[in-house]
Amino acid sequence: MTADLSTTATSLLAHAQATTAPGTGDTAGSLVAADIPSVVQAIDWLAIAPPTLTALAALVVLVADLFLPAHRKRLLGYATLTALAAALAFLIPLRSGDRSTFCVTTGAQACSYTADHFTVVIQALVLGGAFLTVLLSLDDTRKLPAGEYWFLLLASASGAALLPASRDLATLVVALEVASLPAFALVGIKRGDRRSSEAALKFFLSSVVATAVMLLGVSFVYAATGTLHLTEIADRLDDVSPVLDTLAKTGVALTLVGFAFKTAAAPFHFWVPDTYVGAPLPIAAYLSVVGKAVGFSGLILVTVIAFPSYADVWGPALAVLAALTMTVGNVAALRQNATRARSAVRLLAWSSVAQAGYLLVPIAAAAYSSDEQIGSTVAYALMYAVVNLGAFAVAALVARTHPGNRLSDYRGLYATRPLAALALGFFLLCLAGLPPGIIGLFAKVTVFSAAVDAGLGWLAVVMAVNVVIALYYYLQWTAILFRAPDGAPETAGPDTGSPASAPPRRFRAPTPLTTAIVLTSAAGILLSGVPQAVLRFAAVSLF
Repeated sequence: MTADLSTTATSLLAHAQATTAPGTGDTAGSLVAADIPSVVQAIDWLAIAPPTLTALAALVVLVADLFLPAHRKRLLGYATLTALAAALAFLIPLRSGDRSTFCVTTGAQACSYTADHFTVVIQALVLGGAFLTVLLSLDDTRKLPAGEYWFLLLASASGAALLPASRDLATLVVALEVASLPAFALVGIKRGDRRSSEAALKFFLSSVVATAVMLLGVSFVYAATGTLHLTEIADRLDDVSPVLDTLAKTGVALTLVGFAFKTAAAPFHFWVPDTYVGAPLPIAAYLSVVGKAVGFSGLILVTVIAFPSYADVWGPALAVLAALTMTVGNVAALRQNATRARSAVRLLAWSSVAQAGYLLVPIAAAAYSSDEQIGSTVAYALMYAVVNLGAFAVAALVARTHPGNRLSDYRGLYATRPLAALALGFFLLCLAGLPPGIIGLFAKVTVFSAAVDAGLGWLAVVMAVNVVIALYYYLQWTAILFRAPDGAPETAGPDTGSPASAPPRRFRAPTPLTTAIVLTSAAGILLSGVPQAVLRFAAVSLF
């Protein structure tokens, strides 16, 4: 718990000792105790069930790995899948969004854990993303240490599920690190792979520096306000002493740095391409969705709940970061060489950087208008999570026959795997914001409207230009899918004198991977048919 609760408990104990006169015995002491508010907190176990269940499952999987023979290690993956499904089921009774726990029992009403609508939606996103990551991984862990892999994935998912419910800076930082530290190990889990080790080291070092800067900012904020609860920080920053104003502003700015790194916002994005390329493909998918959700959740909580008094500090900063991030991501994606090894993953990595820029726009807009703008970020994040995981799922399928995963490897995919090609084309059109990806179009319009409504016309123009730039590489990749495969003759027949080409060789797709593609495709089609299912979050307050 935070320092506020410890101080309260100490003062109450001192008051009890001072009030009880010598020789009055237990009766007087009990009467005094009856008048003192209890500092013993009742825990709402249902509210904390999703992250708690995920963390317990991680420990169970780690222990079970010690006793299972090698040929039964696959059961650990199905146990992980079951645990995540159970954690998602526990979100159903929380959908009313009115539960809190670990609350201060005296003085101001402040809680360290709140299961409001924002928490439930983000937990559904991260747990669902982890669930799909498991489906992508089930047939790719044979050459990896299975027990450690599933343990690290569940541990990271538990931290990611805890973070959106955190309502004090201490819990927020702990949740952020619980989500991040296992991710470092997952990136470098391919033993003997130089690229994987390099990616993990780069990811780790840059993240540690960002975390150190963020902790310095948290300490400055605590020094200026004397509390760690987000709602209390907001109240005390309203009338902070002029002597401490510079310290508070510096703390606000430094705290944002750590979350900007997690969101892959420029110029804190440099770790993304190499990390995605070096990591196992399912982990790259996990980082692109769950890792990004972690960063944006923390950023939203500290800006909208804790630092509204300093909107003049973080608002312009985030607006500039949004413009810079989307521009850097799209320009870098344009420069990808189709024949370069792993160019498909690199393009998805730079695309995720550009998408982070779009996600930052409503948060910046909230500084100039109202907190309801945050709903646009949540709606866009839900769309992005579904279609980006789907794109990575198809990339994982192609990688089974083309380990280089070049963009040129996707040429003629429709001839060999028509359904996979149609699915990937649909996902790319959603990311581009073109029909039939209606949900992508509406999500972009919602973000664009948030900027216009907040008076950020220049940012809306920058976004519009970047959307046009992104059309080129999304449509180019989509067109590659439907071209004739390399080496296939333009015409074939007995009169040409050329031998008939052999049909492309096909491999049976693993069932879990096929299931992931089907689930993401179905979700994308459903959301395109009923876009208000997620766009409604853009019109309501989630806190």
